[in-house]
Amino acid sequence: MKRTKVLDVLNMALPQGGSEEGASICVKGWVRSKRGSKGIFFIALNDGSTVKSVQIVGEEANFAEETIKRITTGACISVEGKLVESPAAGQASEIQATAIEIFGDCDNTYPLQKKGASMEYLRTVAHLRPRTNLFGAILRIRHNMAMAIHTYFHEHGYFYFHTPLITASDCEGAGNMFQVTTKNLYDLKKDEQGKIIYDDDFFGEQTSLTVSGQLEGELGATALGAIYTFGPTFRAENSNTPRHLAEFWMIEPEVAFLDQEELMDLEEDFIKYCVRWALEKCKDDLEFINNNKFITPNQDLIPRLEGVLKDNFVRLPYTEGINILQEAIKNGKKFEFPCNWGDDLASEHERYLVEEHFKKPVIMTDYPTAIKSFYMKQNPATPEGGSVGYKGCVAPGPTMQGTDVLFPSIGEIIGGSVREASYDKLMAEIERRKMDMTHLWWYLDTRKYGSCPHAGFGLGFERLILFVTGMQNIRDVIPFPRTPKNAEF
Repeated sequence: MKRTKVLDVLNMALPQGGSEEGASICVKGWVRSKRGSKGIFFIALNDGSTVKSVQIVGEEANFAEETIKRITTGACISVEGKLVESPAAGQASEIQATAIEIFGDCDNTYPLQKKGASMEYLRTVAHLRPRTNLFGAILRIRHNMAMAIHTYFHEHGYFYFHTPLITASDCEGAGNMFQVTTKNLYDLKKDEQGKIIYDDDFFGEQTSLTVSGQLEGELGATALGAIYTFGPTFRAENSNTPRHLAEFWMIEPEVAFLDQEELMDLEEDFIKYCVRWALEKCKDDLEFINNNKFITPNQDLIPRLEGVLKDNFVRLPYTEGINILQEAIKNGKKFEFPCNWGDDLASEHERYLVEEHFKKPVIMTDYPTAIKSFYMKQNPATPEGGSVGYKGCVAPGPTMQGTDVLFPSIGEIIGGSVREASYDKLMAEIERRKMDMTHLWWYLDTRKYGSCPHAGFGLGFERLILFVTGMQNIRDVIPFPRTPKNAEF
C-alpha cells in the first residue's frame, strides 16, 4: 500500500453520515510514545512532515506479542489500518491498526526517551535531536525561511549569484579566517623571514574559507543590476557566546543604483516578508514552540512576530542613538559597556533602543567611520571636522552610510550600507587604514571601470531563525553547529 504522510492524514476528510468505516491507509514513521490499557495499545507516530503525531490504536490480541514488545520509543515502523474519527479529545482522527511492520528496532539506551531534556544535553546528541518535536519544528521553519528568501528575491527581479567559498582575500579585514591548504603541516617550508612559502600549495598562494560573499556580490551587481548570495560563511573567532557560530549562512543582496533611503526600504520590506511567511506557513510549528514554556517563558513569540509587521521601523542616526543612551544613563540606566560617541555599540545598547525606548525594530544609520568597514560610502564633511548624515543629522566626526537593522531579543540582525563608488575616496580610506590590497586589485577595478552607486546588506540566516523561533542559543537553530572545540557530527 502506498504511504501517506502524517501531515496529509491529519488533513484528510473523515467519513460522513455516521459511517464507522474509514479509508484504508498506510503510514510510516518513528514512535514518539506507546502506552497500553486493557488489551489496547496506543502509539503516537510522527514522520517529520508536521509537529503533530497521528495516534495509532490496536488490539493486542490481533498482533504477535513479540511485535508489540518491539514497538518502543524511537522505533521505526509501518502501519496499515483504517482512518476513523477519534473519541479522544484534542485529535479529530486516529488509525485503527490492522498490520504493523517494524523497520528499525530501538533499545532502551535511546537518548531521546519521553522526558524533558536540556538544550545542552541535546547538543551532545545532535545526530538524533532532529527527531524531537522541538527540533523538527525548528528545521521545518528553517526550510520555510530559505524558501521565503529565494521567493522574495526571485519575485523582485534579483538574480541568485554564487560566490566562492575559497578566497585569497579578507572582506572584513579582521583576519579571523580558516586556512585552506594541501601543504604538509608537519613539514612547512619557510623563507628567510620565517614566513610560510605557498608556491607549492594547491592554489599557489595563501587561501582561506570566506567570511562573506559581499565583495564578489558587488561585481555581480555591476553587471546584473540586482543579485543576492545565499550560502555558508566561516569565521575563526574564538567566541562561545549564544550569538556566534564558526560556520553559518549569510544572505547578501547587492543592488546597483540604490541610495540609503531605498536600502532601508529594502531591508524592512525583506524582513517583514520573511516574518509574514513564517506566520502564514509555519503556524503549527510556531504554536508548538510558543506553548513550550522552557523555550519561550513569556509566551510572547507569535505576538512578537506580529508586532514586527504592525509598525514602520524606526530610522535612527547613530549620533541620535548615542544621545538617547546617554540620557538613559543620566536617568539611572546601568550598562556594562560604555557608549560614548565613537564606540561600537554592544548588544545591550541595541536591545535597549529596540526593546525599551522605541519598542519596535530600529534601523541605525551613519556610524562613525572608525568602527565600520573601508568600503562604506562616506558622508559629506562639515568645516568643523564633523559630517552630515541621514536627514541632515550632524555628527561630531566623520561617518559612513551604514544601515544596520536592530531587532528585539537579537540586537543586530542585518548589517548594511551604501558602498563607496568613488575610486579616489575609496583609495584614500584604504591608505588611511594602511590596508594591503594586493589580493583585492579586482575589487578596485569596479571603481575604475564604469563605477555606479550601489548598496547592499548581509543577513545572518541563523539570527533570523533565532528571532522567528524564539530560541535562546544560535547553536539550536542549525542542524550541526560548529563552535570552538566542537566539530562533531
